[in-house]
Amino acid sequence: MEIRKLVTIVEETVSEMGQKVDPPTRKAAAIAVIKNPFAGKYVEDLTPLMDLGEELGGLLGNKAREALGIGPERAESYGKAAIVGLAGELEHGGAILHPKLGKPFREALGRGLALIPSVKKRGPAGCTIDVPLNHKDAAFVRSHFDGMTIAVEDAPNPDEILVALVVTDSGRPLPRIGGLTKEEAKYEDGLR
Repeated sequence: MEIRKLVTIVEETVSEMGQKVDPPTRKAAAIAVIKNPFAGKYVEDLTPLMDLGEELGGLLGNKAREALGIGPERAESYGKAAIVGLAGELEHGGAILHPKLGKPFREALGRGLALIPSVKKRGPAGCTIDVPLNHKDAAFVRSHFDGMTIAVEDAPNPDEILVALVVTDSGRPLPRIGGLTKEEAKYEDGLR
């Protein structure tokens, strides 16, 4: 894997609409900007990108969790995203995010029963992407339906892929729309 850049972003919300958020809600994005070995050409077998996804799952999952200064048991939500540079194809992002990335990402967080929400797109350097989030062990915990917008000013170049994993230690600030709470969840099937 040819990594050009690693970026970590921590977002901490301490106030929302004039209300104190205590404890603050925190999100961390760990981002890798990597060379796309298939930029500019069609390749049938995307296994090398799938293998890169496996490497990135552990690397970025641990970086995001460590940026929050928490152990795996305190990680609550997760999500993943990729921006494929314009000389690549959308399927390159899919190859990184889906077949093999999930297992090492979940291991970095101690568990992860729920589907990891994801998004991918093609775009130029500096474009944003909204990484969707949900509770890592019970996807129906409504207070954790959230997202994090990320961007890297100079990435991805046309022959690169930006890969981002996001981890939180909480749900949204001041959740109050009802639904299943993290205290009520059974943590059996990844849903409830």
